[in-house]
Amino acid sequence: MTEPSTAGQLELISFEIGGQEFCIDISVVREIRGWTPAMPMPQMPEYIRGVINLRGVVMAVLDLRNRLGLGRTEPSSRNVIVVVQLNDQMVGLLVDAVQETFMVDSECLQSPPVMDATVDMFIDAIIPLDGRMLSRLVVGALMPGGVALAA
Repeated sequence: MTEPSTAGQLELISFEIGGQEFCIDISVVREIRGWTPAMPMPQMPEYIRGVINLRGVVMAVLDLRNRLGLGRTEPSSRNVIVVVQLNDQMVGLLVDAVQETFMVDSECLQSPPVMDATVDMFIDAIIPLDGRMLSRLVVGALMPGGVALAA
């Protein structure tokens, strides 16, 4: 799945997870909110922390660190939930911290090296930017298939 973007320029939002920088297309972000404990649900994958009520909508909260295979997050008041919506699915992504929004030319995106099917599934581009490298995540690939995420 490819997130919407304008030709030539992309507006992205970056965040940190375990000391690494990731980004997503800002057009799928609905809001950023502080950490709220999620109610665990039975029979869910380990990376789904549970569900929260967001103004009358029950949505899943994914531990993005865990989903990416980087360990489990022990949430604190410093963590945030990035609420994303892709088509009719809305989900919260638990991250360490949101860093910035920025514009980048689409020519700056480089294909990630082929190493593993998981990397190919979650990351569609590497962006070298000001001496650092950000991995652009595919939001649709992060959402679990077959699990009802929004009520």
